[in-house]
Amino acid sequence: MKMKPLIYIVILLAVAIFGINPFVHYRDTSDLLDDGYGYLESGVQRRANGVYFVRALTRMPDVKSEMVRWWFADYMQTTEHYKRWHPTAHVWMDWENKTQGEVIEASHLVHEYIGSEMSKLRIQFVDPADFFDGYSAEPNRFVICARVGMLEQAINVTSMCHIVRDTPWGAEMRSAFWLGHVSQREGNEEIASILGFLGNTALARMLLVDKEFAVDLMTHAIQEMGYLADFLPDLYTSQRQIKGK
Repeated sequence: MKMKPLIYIVILLAVAIFGINPFVHYRDTSDLLDDGYGYLESGVQRRANGVYFVRALTRMPDVKSEMVRWWFADYMQTTEHYKRWHPTAHVWMDWENKTQGEVIEASHLVHEYIGSEMSKLRIQFVDPADFFDGYSAEPNRFVICARVGMLEQAINVTSMCHIVRDTPWGAEMRSAFWLGHVSQREGNEEIASILGFLGNTALARMLLVDKEFAVDLMTHAIQEMGYLADFLPDLYTSQRQIKGK
């Protein structure tokens, strides 16, 4: 009987260090594809396993989901294009494994400011079915998901999705980020490692991912998608006219 308090202390200490269900890349995507709105559309929330969940809702008048798909898969090819997307925060870009008209399996290599911090990132786009059970493409909706990692180190640190759905007045984008999904990578593959094991503990996430960065990321997402909405309808129309479509 005297051992019970010690056992309780050990359990509490383990939860404090490792969190609840810490070692899986759990993503609550349950409401992201739903009609209407969920409990959190713009904001940040620390989860029980230490992950910071970041959401951003951007309304995009006169934009359609097909335009956003075209921007990622067809048009955006140069640093000049990338800077137009966010003139003060976007610095440089390139592509890796990019096929014209496709974005899945391509990696977007970028230098950008998130808040006052320069981030050098590798954004590897993946099949949305990796994030959503039973996912299928639908008209009037564009879904793009990615694993985000450090550009100069083979480490992934975040998962993300943008969901664009058409509305009567244009479109709106629901963005979701899970900060603290850590893995070592080899090419496009995530591999088992001590770094991934320790990086996904709640303690590591609590120490390394702070609220200020989460809020800066939310703000950045709203700003860049707002800039995109400002010029995308005219750009899309003019480019299609040039190509005679």
